[in-house]
Amino acid sequence: MKSELKMNVPKGFLFAAGNAGLRKHGQGPDVALMYSTVPARAAAVFTTNRVKAAPVLLSQARLKRGAHLAQAILVNAGNANCATGSQGMKTARQTTRVAASLLKVGVDSTLVASTGVIGVPLDATKITDQLPSLIRQLHPDGYAAVSRAIMTTDTVPKLSSRVVRISGRAVTLLAFCKGAGMIYPRLATMLGFFFTDALVEPRFLQRAVKRMADLSFNRISVDGDTSTNDTVFLLANGLAKNRAIREGGPGAKEFFSALLELAQELAIRMVRDGEGARKVAEIRVEGARNVKQAEAIARAIALSPLVKTALAGADPNWGRILSAAGNAGVELHPAKVDIYLNRMRVCRSGGAADFNEAAASKLLQAKDVLIRVVIGTGKAAARFWTCDFTDEYIRINASYRT
Repeated sequence: MKSELKMNVPKGFLFAAGNAGLRKHGQGPDVALMYSTVPARAAAVFTTNRVKAAPVLLSQARLKRGAHLAQAILVNAGNANCATGSQGMKTARQTTRVAASLLKVGVDSTLVASTGVIGVPLDATKITDQLPSLIRQLHPDGYAAVSRAIMTTDTVPKLSSRVVRISGRAVTLLAFCKGAGMIYPRLATMLGFFFTDALVEPRFLQRAVKRMADLSFNRISVDGDTSTNDTVFLLANGLAKNRAIREGGPGAKEFFSALLELAQELAIRMVRDGEGARKVAEIRVEGARNVKQAEAIARAIALSPLVKTALAGADPNWGRILSAAGNAGVELHPAKVDIYLNRMRVCRSGGAADFNEAAASKLLQAKDVLIRVVIGTGKAAARFWTCDFTDEYIRINASYRT
């Protein structure tokens, strides 16, 4: 794993972070600017929560109006700018209008994202006052500061990069995200920012982002809550000067593989940094009739509080796993189900297997646990990642605003 100080940075992208005093205790960077020196093709996925924050609504509208071209992203932590009425939208427009003016780019080319407490008005001037300084600081190496500025209850920044060769050219991808709580698929309480100097055909870019999210950020859970601000942006500015990547064309497979590797790596880091989490569990469902069935069962197991608390207590309670699978809302034949904790079979043909409880409990004390569920009705499979539920999660969220 690369050091956060030694990421590969795509050509033409600059980053900066500053302190606008938006956090509860007013410490650390909490506002950031990301900028492409040339207009970039942009793709995004957003929260499915019916309550959407002003930055989500504004960015959705601008991507549509601006033909999915963007050049800047303004982001803040400490305040979600959600459930703040017309003033919230006014703030999102005002901050991005000032950023666009100072950068000398179109306002529809300036996207916005926010994360933090819901229902508290966001003071636009706290952000706009920081913008001149942010613009002066813009630099390729500013990504490390940005990865910290977007954190809320995260304990560590989450960033990574890849370099792949496409059409004989070196193409670089850089990504960072935040998220530790209110994490549930259909995105999570997360912000994700992906940057590449690849030249990518717009329709393929949007399909790639959606598929990437479906196989990574939509396959994780910390607590089963879907946020109001979830956003993943991908900007591709084409400065690598490769042949345009198209669906099914040269380089498409390599590009998507690198993109998905980045996303899954960061998604798992979010689960590992889940509020109060001590363990990461991969739920692997195999032998399903189709992917839809496999995914539904994996999701049901990952979301079960009883499964997650059993993980916390290192309790090999396979009955909770089988029960969750049966509650997934899809076809299941219990008599065909086998369940493994790491490599130890604990359930055979829907009943108890002969296993050593003490040895199974010891396996569950590891930081990484594999729960493998074999359905026995087909060949399809799906993976999901979750963490244990601990008393620390309650402590963090009981005092989030106070």
